[in-house]
Amino acid sequence: MAGKIRVTLKKRPATERLRVILKGMGLKKTNSTKVLEDTPSVRGMVDKVSHLVCVKEG
Repeated sequence: MAGKIRVTLKKRPATERLRVILKGMGLKKTNSTKVLEDTPSVRGMVDKVSHLVCVKEG
């Protein structure tokens, strides 16, 4: 069963590609936080923007 991860946006994205990924995750403004399912697709998005976000398990 998939757990949950808490993702917080810490920096603004520099490119349109990164903006689209963050929008797909539901993150719009700096310091906004979302609790997402820990699935392979979400992990892939987090890996692409890992330099912009902070991730916590649970």
